[in-house]
This record gives sequence, C-alpha cells and structure tokens, in this order.
Amino acid sequence: MMSGKQYNGQEVSCCIKYFIFGFNIIFWLLGVAFLGIGLWAWSEKGVLSNISSITDLGGFDPVWLFMVVGGVMFILGFTGCIGALRENTLLLKFFSVFLGIIFFLELTAGILAFVFKDWIKDQLNFFINNNIRAYRDDIDLQNLIDFTQEYWECCGAFGADDWNLNVYFNCTDSNPSREKCGVPFSCCTKDPAVTEQAAYIHVKGCVPQFEKWLKENLTVVAGIFIGVALLQIFGICLAQNLISDIEAVRASCLFT
Repeated sequence: MMSGKQYNGQEVSCCIKYFIFGFNIIFWLLGVAFLGIGLWAWSEKGVLSNISSITDLGGFDPVWLFMVVGGVMFILGFTGCIGALRENTLLLKFFSVFLGIIFFLELTAGILAFVFKDWIKDQLNFFINNNIRAYRDDIDLQNLIDFTQEYWECCGAFGADDWNLNVYFNCTDSNPSREKCGVPFSCCTKDPAVTEQAAYIHVKGCVPQFEKWLKENLTVVAGIFIGVALLQIFGICLAQNLISDIEAVRASCLFT
C-alpha cells in the first residue's frame, strides 16, 4: 500500500533529452542524405557493380567526401538520437566518446598544419598534381578541379606548366591529343582577346592562391572552426549531463 508522502526523487531533464534528440535527428537525416547521394553517384559511375574499381582511380574521387561525412553524421546522429530517446547510456557514452575523438583529431590536425606548414604545402602540391594526372579519368574529379581553378582563378598546383603531367595536355612530340600543349577551359580568363599568356590564362598556381585566400579570410575560417569546436564541446557536455541524470534516476530507484 502506497503512503501519502510524495516521492521527490531524481528526474531526467526533458529539456536536455529532447534537445539532444532533436539536434541529432537532423544530423541523422543529413547523414542518410549524404550517403544516398554518394551511393547514387557511385551507381551512376558503375562502381557498385564493380567494387574493385573504387581503387582504380589514380586521383581523388569526390564521392568519398559524401560517404565519409555522411557516415560520420549518420553514426553520430543515430547514437545521439536513439540514445537520448531511449535513455540508453551505452549509446550516449559512445556518442560522447566519438564526438570527443573527432574534436581531438580536428585539434591535432590544426596544430600540425600550423607547425608543419611547409610539409602541408608539399603534400598539397603532390595531391593536386596527382589529381591533374587523373583529370580525365573521373567526371566528378574533373568538375571539382574546374570549380577550384575557376573560383580561385588559378591553374595547376604552382602554375599552368603543371598540366604537362596530364597525358592529354602534355607537350611531348609523341602526344596525339588535340589538347596537346593546352590547359583545361577552367584555366582561361573570361576575356581571351589578347595574345600574351598572362592575359588569357591564369598563370598563378592553386597552392599560392589558396594560401592568399586563407590569409584574407583567416578570421572567418578561424570563427567557423571555433564555432564547430564549441558546438562539439557543448554536445559532449549535454550528453554527459543526460548520462548523469539517467544514472542518478536508476540509482535512486534501486534504493527506494
């Protein structure tokens, strides 16, 4: 028989619980959308019917961006959403640890990029030149390179001569391509009505142009990174508070 005394035990914060749930369900749906786009792109290119072709591309396949980002968002969204809704401390702890690992990796990458700037520049040069070689091998990669060169008004990693690395554009005598000694259209300026190269082709490389853009937009870039970091810390703190509430409620139930 129940006594007339009202029970004043611990309670799980509904505000924190449903905030985590609502925030992560958006992440979950976005992750599903990114994965769907990535799988659709691979299906269009015939990758899904021949899985071994994933490693055949000499350069970088932009679809990997959708797959990796979508996968991370899906995992975070799922564990945070279901963990909060079902008050599952195991999923919430996984959510906190996974988010903490991502934060640590971002922090480490930022510090290493600042300390080893020259090494990063060399790796970026290698990455761009490697993708120049594979320019015609993948339409998504081609579109990404064209967008980059048009946006930053650049050509190649450090100059237009880098396109000699591509079998279609190099200037060797044995090259039968109609594009021999040329560059992609994205290297061209908007008004090619003169004869000097500097006037109708972007002669600056994409690496120095990226450095210039980064210096000019350093405040915005830093603000975005700080905002993302604070959001991650906020998410970890909320999850930890919810875990503490759930464990406190369960502990109080054991002793009543």
